[in-house]
Amino acid sequence: MPASPTPSTLDSTAQLGELVRMVRKEQGLTQLDVAGLAGMSNRFVIDLERGKETLQMQKVLDVLSLLGLEVVIRKKS
Repeated sequence: MPASPTPSTLDSTAQLGELVRMVRKEQGLTQLDVAGLAGMSNRFVIDLERGKETLQMQKVLDVLSLLGLEVVIRKKS
């Protein structure tokens, strides 16, 4: 089983895309695998990993959940 990613602070959609790509590859999944499991197009997964800024939030959250990731919101210190 791959190691869990360490907590990350992200400041851009590009960083989120990089994290998604890293976790997907660690899990041995292709973009097509993720798209199929999430019930969405391969184009969406490609756009997410490229850091596209205008993606539907719920779909992004669905992919993160599928990969075992969660979003935690906290006030900056």
